[in-house]
Amino acid sequence: MSYLDQVRERKPLVHNITNWVVTNFTANGLLALGASPIMAYAREEVADVAKISGAVLLNMGTPDAAVVESILLAGRSANAHGVPVVFDPVGAGATPYRTETARRIVREVRLSALRGNVAEVANVVGESWAIKGVDAGAGDGDVAALAVRAAKRLGCLVVITGKDDVVTDGETTYVVHGGHPILTQVTGAGCLLGSVIGAFLAVAGDGAARLEAAAEALAFYGAAAELAFAATEGRGPGSFQVEFLNRLALVTSAELREMAAIEKLA
Repeated sequence: MSYLDQVRERKPLVHNITNWVVTNFTANGLLALGASPIMAYAREEVADVAKISGAVLLNMGTPDAAVVESILLAGRSANAHGVPVVFDPVGAGATPYRTETARRIVREVRLSALRGNVAEVANVVGESWAIKGVDAGAGDGDVAALAVRAAKRLGCLVVITGKDDVVTDGETTYVVHGGHPILTQVTGAGCLLGSVIGAFLAVAGDGAARLEAAAEALAFYGAAAELAFAATEGRGPGSFQVEFLNRLALVTSAELREMAAIEKLA
């Protein structure tokens, strides 16, 4: 059974501490996929919510002291109870505060996966890569090699998204082709992807299966984007966004097998 079918069958609870810009889109996207979202931010309950969840998504898109405290409390609780943690270091490298906060989180929380654009991932692990804002990610360099170095340094899966997506555990690396550039015109598309990866990790168990699940999550997300664009071409990002939510619900495992373009690097 595909991880996609397992998500839809098991409906894992995904605990999201995410930025306020994207909460509605994230919740709707997870519901469309078949997962069960919960948005819990209060320091008084985040540890309790994290321990009963299938996965925890930590996103620092709108950071402040209270959000960071909740992120750390939820992350530590997830670690203590064997719950996979996905971290999205939004804007790491854009300001000293964001960079220092991201580095603190990776020091204090044991991650299952780090998901970001190339500049964010580079800045989290202390490498130089220019960034102009939270959506920046272009540049020169070997993205796959950076992902491998980051995965080895952090001891977790690293997902670098861009024109093509890279996912690695530091030993085995996949490049996932597909998707569509119009995703960059939809606020929260990257943030939702982190939560979708969390849903797939929630059903994958431990070990090597998590790498396969993350790669399938990327391929699924790309397939949904391609189909949504084909159905709304010429109508703009608003129509695409609505149809993308539809496709998250409608893409079948058979369509995913046919469309997935996952390349294993030597």
